[in-house]
Amino acid sequence: METIKHFFKTHPHAWWGAFLPVYLIMFFTIEHFITENYWSTQMAIDNYIPFCEYFAVFYVTWSPILAAVGVYLIIKDGEGFRRYMWMLMVTFTLSTIICILVPNGQDLRPAVLAHDNIFTKAVLYTYSIDTNTNVLPSVHVLGVMAAVFAIWKTPGLKKWGWRVGSILWGLLVTASTLLIKQHAFIDIVAALLVGLLGYVVVYILIGRRRDQKITTS
Repeated sequence: METIKHFFKTHPHAWWGAFLPVYLIMFFTIEHFITENYWSTQMAIDNYIPFCEYFAVFYVTWSPILAAVGVYLIIKDGEGFRRYMWMLMVTFTLSTIICILVPNGQDLRPAVLAHDNIFTKAVLYTYSIDTNTNVLPSVHVLGVMAAVFAIWKTPGLKKWGWRVGSILWGLLVTASTLLIKQHAFIDIVAALLVGLLGYVVVYILIGRRRDQKITTS
């Protein structure tokens, strides 16, 4: 217990991580209530996007990578962690509000999977824990954007290997949301717009003021 108290005393920015359980409560609450009578987000373009269970490999990396980025920032870059969490707070909260105001879902999941392998099992497990509702904007893509922005803004990760790697990872995870039929194309577009709004708010409007304050202090 004393070790935990000491950690938060020396890393007070870590308290911003308390947003995550709050968000999970919000998310699973709307998942419970919004199950039908929703706006279906699929469009004609989604008919041309094939199903590919192999991309489940990239889809499941989302939570571990977001957690790894968070842990690194808590330890190495307190200000970076604050902005990382603020980005998640702005975009995830806005996503929840959109889903409440405009209940949405997609009906793209295949009724039967052609293969029986570890990848299809991963897809079915994903389907079992995450419904096909509350999909616009894609929280998966919003999380990817938050992680990529954080990596690009963190001095300790300024090597191009980290930066280029984060972009490639982000593109693969984004593609996976479409290829395992967790999201429709418009869900991704909406997430990109919300993510860019979050970037403007956190890294430009708030960030520049904080940078000036840190420089002059």
